[in-house]
Amino acid sequence: MTVMTRTLAAAAGSATADCLLNRYQAMIEGHDPSAAQWLEMQLARADQLPDDLPDTPAQLNAWSAQHTDQVASDYAAYLRARQQGAPRYYFNNRSQAMWFLQQVAPTKGVDGAWLQGTLQHWADPRYHGLIQTYLEELGNGDPRCNHVLIYQRLLSRLGAHSSLLDDERYLQGALQLALGQHSERYLPEVIGYNLGYEQPPLHLLITTYELAELGIDGHYFQLHVTIDNAASGHAQKSIQAVHQLCPAGDEAQFYARVRRGYRLNNLGIDTPSLIASFDLHAQLIAALEQKSLFGRFMHADRCRLQKRTINQWLAEPGAMPAFIDAMCEQGWIKRGEDPTQSRWWKVIEGPTAPMFGVFTAYEKQLWHDWIAADWQAPLRRVQPGSWEPQSGMDTPLAPLPVDQNIASLIERMLGNRHASPDGLLATRAYLRATGLTQEAFD
Repeated sequence: MTVMTRTLAAAAGSATADCLLNRYQAMIEGHDPSAAQWLEMQLARADQLPDDLPDTPAQLNAWSAQHTDQVASDYAAYLRARQQGAPRYYFNNRSQAMWFLQQVAPTKGVDGAWLQGTLQHWADPRYHGLIQTYLEELGNGDPRCNHVLIYQRLLSRLGAHSSLLDDERYLQGALQLALGQHSERYLPEVIGYNLGYEQPPLHLLITTYELAELGIDGHYFQLHVTIDNAASGHAQKSIQAVHQLCPAGDEAQFYARVRRGYRLNNLGIDTPSLIASFDLHAQLIAALEQKSLFGRFMHADRCRLQKRTINQWLAEPGAMPAFIDAMCEQGWIKRGEDPTQSRWWKVIEGPTAPMFGVFTAYEKQLWHDWIAADWQAPLRRVQPGSWEPQSGMDTPLAPLPVDQNIASLIERMLGNRHASPDGLLATRAYLRATGLTQEAFD
């Protein structure tokens, strides 16, 4: 079980976990008997939404080209504005970026799952574009290229794993799992969802640029900029799938269902709005409220702030905003300055700090950015993918399994199981067994 899956499993076991989280986890584990019924309800919701698709499938190539041109134009305008001194559009600080990465983790944790049901059609060339798209999401069994693993490594390096997410954050991941598990019944909707998901959006380019500017490796996002391209990548394959799998004489009904699946992409909050909903002060208070449940009896009575012990502060519900204000008033925190100059920072950061290990890397980033306020540290731009080790990654994980039962291999490639060592091996064995391995370039 992966780190991300363990975190979700723990949250799913909580009495406070609600519907979408439970459904998401059940579908990852492969037993949600009501998934098809739930998916039908989501399609009914999507029916009420508009879309920008052309009237007929014959117009899809022109539609995609126009979309690509518009995104390129908008991104060029963004770069010009930034070069002329405009602030970042999305991320005011590093903690906001880390928060965003946590919020979309449930979706990224099942990347490509909407296509998992196509694997059984490996003998039908009409499905090969969709299957290849899914296999590329899986990195073709290469741990360096598996999208779920790439995202998990990113969260691990940042110390940004979180189980405290709003239930709505699991909506798109649950949709992807439901589509993948019922693709035989909802193939046109799967094709439509894939069509929408694989068109490179503007927010992907801006996110990649601003993550790098904040010293966060945006390789996962940069990878989707390149692999989803409309010329020969997943965006183009998504259009080909519409044409190749459309039943003869039934184009209108098929395309109407494609549109339904396409609209599923618009359920839930959009990326720019999600990012804009971040509130640094509220997130810091929430983190402190959670910590107070565990720290209210852990401090000596000699630890006092404004004549109250720390234990008393932590024991009072809703006291954390006043607690922070008291630290500022007594000089523990110097807002608007380099956080390293605050006495409080020296208490929580560093291997010899008195409170070493109390706060996670993300929580310390919240403290850092809140203390800094308008003070700006020097930028430390990184190149996407620069963290990747340069040696030792080409060593095979283990001998490929002898078992060539394709149904068994597919089972090990579903949900996010493909990101485990066994799933990576199964992916490589599937490629070998089906003959879908692409020739290497010499």
